[in-house]
Amino acid sequence: SSCSSIHDFFEYISLIVTTTTTSCKRRDALTEAQHQDILDRLESGEISTRRGLHQSSTLARLVDTRWGSHHKTLLHLDQMWASVIKVLSTIDANGRNPSHAAGCIEKMECFKFALVLKFMLKLFGITNELSQLLQRRDTNIVLALELIHDVKLRLATMRDSGWESIFDEVKQFCNSKGIPVPNMDDEIPVRGRSRLEGRTITNLHYYRAEIFYVVIDKICVEMNHRFSDSNQEVIACFSCLDPKNSFSKFDVQKLSRLAEIYSADFSNSDRTILRDQLETFVLHLRNHAAFSTCKDVESLATKMVETEKHLVFPLVYKLIELALLLPVSTASVERAFSAMKIIKSKLRSTINDDWFNHLMICYTEREIFKSLDDE
Repeated sequence: SSCSSIHDFFEYISLIVTTTTTSCKRRDALTEAQHQDILDRLESGEISTRRGLHQSSTLARLVDTRWGSHHKTLLHLDQMWASVIKVLSTIDANGRNPSHAAGCIEKMECFKFALVLKFMLKLFGITNELSQLLQRRDTNIVLALELIHDVKLRLATMRDSGWESIFDEVKQFCNSKGIPVPNMDDEIPVRGRSRLEGRTITNLHYYRAEIFYVVIDKICVEMNHRFSDSNQEVIACFSCLDPKNSFSKFDVQKLSRLAEIYSADFSNSDRTILRDQLETFVLHLRNHAAFSTCKDVESLATKMVETEKHLVFPLVYKLIELALLLPVSTASVERAFSAMKIIKSKLRSTINDDWFNHLMICYTEREIFKSLDDE
């Protein structure tokens, strides 16, 4: 949303997906066109055969609460480019009523669309693993902390030295698809301003400074805001509870620091006792065979309850509970709001709060309810 060009790009992507998959007939036409394109490329020797390659796919709709859907849709569009163009052309030629098909082809076959497509594919490729991890309910905060650092480093490297490689890739793509590449030294009107104002910038400035740099900077700012130094300190401290390799990352000082951060949950006497309890806790569990199979904080908490160690080490268990409640991402919250729209529709707008809360619990925790016996 920080860059209007990126916002417009995804609006066009949604329009392309809707236009090509709005009916079963169009989806079948897209699948058939893709199948024929694969056969033609195999016959020409452009691609080779191998088990699992060149499987049939389709364009998926973008979903705000499923971040990976954007990456998946762009990947499929890139792979099915010729098939999508062919289907859009057929829709425009056979349509009795005006459609968006011709406009979609015009947008796709321009340098700006190709540049943003390849750029976003690269960005999603860098952030994909972190995005997938943060969307899991059982987010591994240790792994998340490591990936956050790696993603920030890759984004910084891309900003410093990634423009040339992206630009060369886009030029190669445009040449193969017959898309004209503009002269980067030519001047164009400033986006959002009238030509009559006479304000111009070069193509290079527009594509590199106003799209490439702006988008990367916005992502970095957002990540620094979401994962600030104070937030990362909390995550780093909680990561010391990781039971892998016989609590190899256990750090009494960092875990004691958590009691100061969560001062409302620990009294002065609790903070005094906690350090000794932590030292006894790690020594006891390292010598306890039942805890050698624990792989994460969740399994550690489960095993402590099973062995009643949560009663022996209540302050340590409170830290573990706080670690399990740590909101590393907002994915679950976003999905809850999506569920609200599904449950409380216009036809059911008078549901009282209690009944609505019960329905929300049943919907958001439906996997648990599915596992329950009806009897």
